[in-house]
Amino acid sequence: MKTILLILIGKRKDAAVKVQQILTAWGCNIKTRLGIHNGVLENCSDTGLLILELVGKAEDNKEIARKVALIPGVSSQLVELDAPKEQ
Repeated sequence: MKTILLILIGKRKDAAVKVQQILTAWGCNIKTRLGIHNGVLENCSDTGLLILELVGKAEDNKEIARKVALIPGVSSQLVELDAPKEQ
């Protein structure tokens, strides 16, 4: 089973610090982190996407998703994926 948390940040300049504070507090639950946003330098986008692979207790991972989603301009979705069983 893989647990993935998708986080869409609508206004990175306003929300990124708050998101980072939460992720730092729960850092031991984050196995992999990938951040994506369009543009660089002068053309830097104000929208960002974080893809996190989480480990640990399911209730802790749900709490991370809930806390991040409480930040204005941020949405999150927790996804659990199972590998297909071989027949």
